[in-house]
Amino acid sequence: MRTDHAVLYQAAAHCLAYPDAEFHERLPLLTTAAPPALGGFLAHAAATDPRELAAHYVQVFDFKNRHSLYLSWWRDGDTRRRGMSLVRFKEVYRAHGMEFTGEELPDFLPAVLEFSAHAGPLLLEDHRSGLELLRLALSDFGTPYAEVVDAVCSTLPGPSPKDRAEALALARSGPPREDVGLEPFALIGERPS
Repeated sequence: MRTDHAVLYQAAAHCLAYPDAEFHERLPLLTTAAPPALGGFLAHAAATDPRELAAHYVQVFDFKNRHSLYLSWWRDGDTRRRGMSLVRFKEVYRAHGMEFTGEELPDFLPAVLEFSAHAGPLLLEDHRSGLELLRLALSDFGTPYAEVVDAVCSTLPGPSPKDRAEALALARSGPPREDVGLEPFALIGERPS
């Protein structure tokens, strides 16, 4: 793995985490060490009032699943399959000598980026379609966070993602939903025939 990609992944992990006091303490170091691809976002973060940046983060990532930072959500949605996907993330971490102990789920993009800075982009490549969907959604929303995800996507193989058509189809249809076990609720309010 290229060293500059490792630095970008580590810096992007910090950029995509909630902008708390620790983020603002690290901001000068990030601005100095991060690759130029993150320069626009870091300049924005430095020029924005911390409360305003935090409120924007919440608006972008906490109120819209279409901006989900959880990579398995893009493939599995809110289905039972997602549980197995999360187990697979943990297995990959363990296979590379790391144990996931974060407060977040193991598919949280900042955690995956930190892992990628050490072990390479295998999880990012496996979830490229989700990353591309996130990038497209953030770009459409007009947030500076799109620049961070765009920088990450630009490090992955190929000038244009091989699965862009799949990503666009998934963006149009959304992630899968599971309605198993909801049949009895369809009867509420219905009159028997």
